Amino acid sequence: MTTSEDRYTVISADCHAGADLLDYKPYLEAKHHDAFDAWAATYVNPYEDLLADTADRNWNSARRLAELEADGIVAEVVFPNTIPPFFPSASLMAPAPTRAEYERRWAGLRAHNRWLADFCADAPGRRAGVAQILLNDVDEAVREVRRTKEAGLTGGVLLPGTPPGCGLPELHSEVYDPLWAVCAELEVPVNHHGGSASPPLGDEPAARAVFMVETTWFSHRALWHLIFGGAFRRHPGLRLVLTEQGSGWIPGVLGMLDYYHGRLVAAASRAATAESKFGAGLAASMGASPGSVWRERCYVGASFMRPHEVPLRHRIGLDKIMWGSDYPHDEGTHPYSREALRLAYAGLPPDEIAPMLGTNAARVYGFDLARLAPIAARVGPTHGELSVPLEEIPPDATSPAFAPGGSVRVW
Repeated sequence: MTTSEDRYTVISADCHAGADLLDYKPYLEAKHHDAFDAWAATYVNPYEDLLADTADRNWNSARRLAELEADGIVAEVVFPNTIPPFFPSASLMAPAPTRAEYERRWAGLRAHNRWLADFCADAPGRRAGVAQILLNDVDEAVREVRRTKEAGLTGGVLLPGTPPGCGLPELHSEVYDPLWAVCAELEVPVNHHGGSASPPLGDEPAARAVFMVETTWFSHRALWHLIFGGAFRRHPGLRLVLTEQGSGWIPGVLGMLDYYHGRLVAAASRAATAESKFGAGLAASMGASPGSVWRERCYVGASFMRPHEVPLRHRIGLDKIMWGSDYPHDEGTHPYSREALRLAYAGLPPDEIAPMLGTNAARVYGFDLARLAPIAARVGPTHGELSVPLEEIPPDATSPAFAPGGSVRVW
């Protein structure tokens, strides 16, 4: 029986980290050191937050642990944030490399993965690092999945986007089957993070606004590409996590996908029609319905989950939702994660809150809850604390978690 003094184990399923630029050099193969020195000497960081005096939250392990604990968080899934060697921007947003860029960009990502393994080892059991890959060479990506798994990165692999015009096969292509196979074999979650699949739109004010409207939709595409492409049918152990893309869109999109799946499969068995041509071979190639695939194989990293999304939790699946603070981003909930949790979850029973805050992430990413329990007993928010509705938004809060007027979106 729980009491108001019991504490939740909070695991943030969406945090970001990376090395300071020059600190990546020791993790690069020696053959790239001269080229790195020349590149770094002229590189101008375009991100204000990575130039501020708070930038060290990305790599200062002690500061990071202290700030997360003060926020009630005991463990984290670590996505990338800073600039890896030879990249024009943060790797989440960078376009796919050209043939000429590929070797050095790939070396840069491998350097980040090596740094991240050390960073996670500095806080044993409390960080699940997400390894980065490129899709230009699937065999190389497979080797890196194996290597990073052996190196102790338990956060899975970050799936790059394949936006229109990038020159890579779409994610529904069977060319990626060796990647899905190794992830299924090694029980490595495949993560697709918001913002990583949008095509370049330009720098005009309108382009930036259009990016904000469209970016989550482009990230969602991985879901229906892998479903309709049959990746889950061919690789029964494959798991997909969609992170920082919202969660309110999921029930509606699953309904839409089930609708198209049903129509196309039914039409394929009838006399030749325009619709039957679209459905030809679909049932055999993809297997179960999209809704079934979601229920069995997919999860959502529901970063700073907002109050209007919470009533949909049962339709999304209580066992699918993994809350995230998005630390150290400005749009994240730090240092007001406790307030954000009260705003979203006050009034819910603890046995519904606990899975969304920690036990789901522990299951997906392999955190040891028994190992985290003593820390949670010291810093975790109490059941009583999160049961009290938030009446006043912190005046300096910058997270969308606190933005008024939220409503369920189409995507």
